Amino acid sequence: MTADVVILGLGYVGLPLAQQAARAGLSVLGLDVRPVVVAALAEGRSHVDDLTDADITEMLAGGFRPTTDEALIGTARAAVICVPTPLAEGDGPDLRAVTAATAAIGRQLRTGMLVVLESTTYPGTTDEVVRPLLEKLSGLTAGVDFHLAFSPERIDPGNAEFGARNTPKVVGGYTPACTERAAAFYRRFVDTVVRTRGTREAETAKLLENTYRHVNIALVNEMARFCHELGIDLWDVIRAASTKPFGFQAFHPGPGVGGHCIPIDPNYLSHNVRSRLGYPFRFVELAQEINATMPGYVARRAQNLLNADGQAIHGSTILLLGVTYKPDIADQRESPATPLARNLCGLGATVLYHDPYVPRWTVGELEVARTDDLEGAAASADLVILVQNHRAYDADHLAVVAKRFFDTRGATSGPKAHRL
Repeated sequence: MTADVVILGLGYVGLPLAQQAARAGLSVLGLDVRPVVVAALAEGRSHVDDLTDADITEMLAGGFRPTTDEALIGTARAAVICVPTPLAEGDGPDLRAVTAATAAIGRQLRTGMLVVLESTTYPGTTDEVVRPLLEKLSGLTAGVDFHLAFSPERIDPGNAEFGARNTPKVVGGYTPACTERAAAFYRRFVDTVVRTRGTREAETAKLLENTYRHVNIALVNEMARFCHELGIDLWDVIRAASTKPFGFQAFHPGPGVGGHCIPIDPNYLSHNVRSRLGYPFRFVELAQEINATMPGYVARRAQNLLNADGQAIHGSTILLLGVTYKPDIADQRESPATPLARNLCGLGATVLYHDPYVPRWTVGELEVARTDDLEGAAASADLVILVQNHRAYDADHLAVVAKRFFDTRGATSGPKAHRL
């Protein structure tokens, strides 16, 4: 049985992509190396925030086939790699999952197939890592016997407005013909396709998007520090500046940055510049330094709030509200709540948490105590810190209930809360 596409990696990128392709009528194979994930999907159970069990059931009814069988790759007309690229030692991407997926495709590659890498990485990966491995294992030549392209994933978990279909798809091929083949593939289930000159431009476009956000978040995080010292309400400053109808985009401070993209992806570009050109990408490295120190800064502010009332942080009870990296999802990747809790525990505080999306939370080897009694815990804690502003939280009300309330997300408007 022939498939239109096999998607390698059924996580927060690959599964929504598979859903959209299946909805458009494509026959979709989903390959993952985790048997437990494949088994759950085959039974109609989702493991990502953006898809429900009902969504998976709908996909299965439409012909979606989750599998661990590498041999099925050879039955597909296109193969899309959507595997993780975590940060490796030295701040470059860990490409082991990419090379493993590429090798699997290379062993099954047939003439005429399209291979697309979507995993975020440094410029040159498609041409210098993926292409040689595919050619070596298959004996085929990219741009002649098969098509090769890069198309950066743009999935934003929890975004109800923009998904795989209506987010423009950037595509850059190894050759112009590869670009056109990849563009034709994505046009079958994505509204807008944007072509680049080649794979390197497509790879760098993704890094520019996230570096832009990374640098601007660092800017307002640094402003938060000196505005606090000067008695300036930065949240009001941002509100006022946002009324300008041109030349300004609002970014907001916070306890740190989380998820895969912002704290990690810009490092790929910085690492690439340093290793290839021998000099630093100073904006990225400074932004990383500023954003990485925010959990420690929040912990010091917490200590100062307690000290102002004559209470030591050592032995105090601090309740953290929301420990995910984004509001209203369960994803905890690189959440600033983790280093914040580590800092608070290091200062001698007893930390507990509330999060409607996280039933169990560990920081290193320590399992943090969870409370289901939101109001009771907020009233009894020595300090409540709003780390992530889930819709379930009425921040102004909780600030009134709490002895002390530290809002790191600008969610409060009343006089009882202390804001970042």
